[in-house]
Amino acid sequence: MESILSGLYWIVFIILAIPVIVFSIQILFAVLPGFKLRKIENSLASVAVLIPAHNEAKGIQETLRSIQAQATEHTRIVVIADNCVDNTAELAQAMGVEAIERQNKDLRGKGYALDYGIQFLKQNPPEILVIFDADCQISKDCISALAQAVTLHQRAVQGLYLIQSPAEAKVPTRLSEFAYVVKSWTRALGFYRLRMPMLLMGSGMAFPWKQIADANLAHGSIVEDMKLGIDLTNQQLAPKFCPEAFVSSLFPEHSEGEQSQRKRWEHGHLGMIAQEGLPLLWRGLKTFDIQMIAMALDLCVPPLALLFLLAFVFASISACIALISGQLFPWGAGVLLFVIFNSFVLIAWIKHGRNILSMKALLTFAPVYAFRKIKLYLGFFVNRQVEWVKSRKD
Repeated sequence: MESILSGLYWIVFIILAIPVIVFSIQILFAVLPGFKLRKIENSLASVAVLIPAHNEAKGIQETLRSIQAQATEHTRIVVIADNCVDNTAELAQAMGVEAIERQNKDLRGKGYALDYGIQFLKQNPPEILVIFDADCQISKDCISALAQAVTLHQRAVQGLYLIQSPAEAKVPTRLSEFAYVVKSWTRALGFYRLRMPMLLMGSGMAFPWKQIADANLAHGSIVEDMKLGIDLTNQQLAPKFCPEAFVSSLFPEHSEGEQSQRKRWEHGHLGMIAQEGLPLLWRGLKTFDIQMIAMALDLCVPPLALLFLLAFVFASISACIALISGQLFPWGAGVLLFVIFNSFVLIAWIKHGRNILSMKALLTFAPVYAFRKIKLYLGFFVNRQVEWVKSRKD
């Protein structure tokens, strides 16, 4: 009986250790010294910028001003007003950009909007396609950096896309921002320095036209960007990270909008782990494709709060068994894994989180924040979000 229990323990330990080890390696390489951004050079390639927009009248012109400030004579900007009931299209046209309208109440979602825009561009295709969300701001030379990276790698690239807290945001929102920074900046930087691929994040993505023109986008996936990155990886065209291109947006100010957004992201991520991550890992192992294996392992690292909860539960069970049995080995391994995970979370905070929230807030509220999300994770099994829903922003 004891040998069976020990065997089951090690199986669970290995399943949990894999994402913890991947997470730790990514953080470790992110904090090593010597990282430098590439020098940005203007690209002569023709670029089309697609901006899918659903009822974005409030902020579409501010976004367009940000993008137009970086545009050159080789840049074409197209807004897809998708199922809008406001004047998004008219406001975009007033800014001097192309605006096309799509109405289909049955086929809803960003993927359908992007496919509609790509079909429109086929009349006069660019060399490079760039995608931004309609509520973001882009940094100086962002479009040039993306075009340069696409030309260099001859495949899709993902810029540094951060969703930031609004002014006077409460601690839970700042914890969400920190978790997003760890995923899209710290972990991505670690893999970038290892020359490993990057999951697509939705905004600040760029593609060679020939690789995106016939991509499978006309679907209602709630994480269409993540799925697109996996599809490209299956074609041995795994996307790369482009840290020189900075894109930012804000978390919804309304708590209902933030919760809806978080549910869509995290349910979508968990669904992709089961549907795409494990099969991708198996294909990578069979073909000895390092990029494919790395992408699968990156995908299989669950959301930060969920990984904390899993490690905490396993460590608690391990500690109880160790105390009852009086044996530190093997039961102490679960506690050690929990300590390792939290140590690298703290290292990630030192690297990229100190300006988001204090250490006191991290240590005090992060566990509470994670436990409050148990209902969200249980909902994945009993009330999973599978349809695209726009988050309320204000």
